[in-house]
Amino acid sequence: MSVTKKENKDFSFSKENLSLAECEINKYPKGREGSAIISILWLAQKQNKGWISPEIIDYVAQFLDLPKIRVMEIATFYSMFNLSPVGAHHFQMCGTTPCMLSGSGELKNLLHEEIGDQNYVSKDNLSWVEVECLGACCNAPIIQINDDYYEDLNVNDLKNIIDDLRKGKEIKSGSYKDRLTSAPLDKNIRMFTQDEIEKISKGRKKPGLEA
Repeated sequence: MSVTKKENKDFSFSKENLSLAECEINKYPKGREGSAIISILWLAQKQNKGWISPEIIDYVAQFLDLPKIRVMEIATFYSMFNLSPVGAHHFQMCGTTPCMLSGSGELKNLLHEEIGDQNYVSKDNLSWVEVECLGACCNAPIIQINDDYYEDLNVNDLKNIIDDLRKGKEIKSGSYKDRLTSAPLDKNIRMFTQDEIEKISKGRKKPGLEA
């Protein structure tokens, strides 16, 4: 732990991130610069290999002229912020109802077996955590790895992803059922044109109103 503190005690934004941070601050009126706190924390986390150290909390508080407790409130509220070190490949597994009903429990078991406990960084630099809804329920179950989504997963898909990461191979993001964005998987479903939709809409009887 002392090594971790030593590495982070002199944190400051790189030249590039300082410029990005100033752009974020300039989006808000004078006197409301603190409204950029989520963006500023995100930039700091990205620069610090995916996590926010106590020294970063102090730095951001000074950078935005905010009380330290205010920065802590934001950093501890959102699961997008990690308050302990994470692996080079950090898995965020959605455990909310749609994903759970679609098999996320099996994915969770595999992550335990392959990586270890939540928030633990394995020897091969992998880590994982269960999070709330990732907002892609149509393609459940979903795991976010670093910045990308991996959707429609089953246990074999996830095992192959983990194996490929360990081998240094590139992995494919998106649906693992060859789904186009959030389109239905049933290829027999007919897609109406806009003209057809308007025709159906005009001929539809509205409930509660006389024809």
